[in-house]
Amino acid sequence: MLDFEALWWRDEGAKGEEIRRRFGVSPVRYYQQLNALISRPEALDVAPVVVGALLRRREG
Repeated sequence: MLDFEALWWRDEGAKGEEIRRRFGVSPVRYYQQLNALISRPEALDVAPVVVGALLRRREG
């Protein structure tokens, strides 16, 4: 998921379709799982730049 989030998406609709294809879940479920993932300390060890950006975006 973290590698997937590192990709740049021009079209949110295309990203939603790829989420369904690649992960087999709806975009809503994907983002729920992603939020749980970035809350784990180990995620920062794996992809610090991506996780940091997602945490900043989540905090608003």
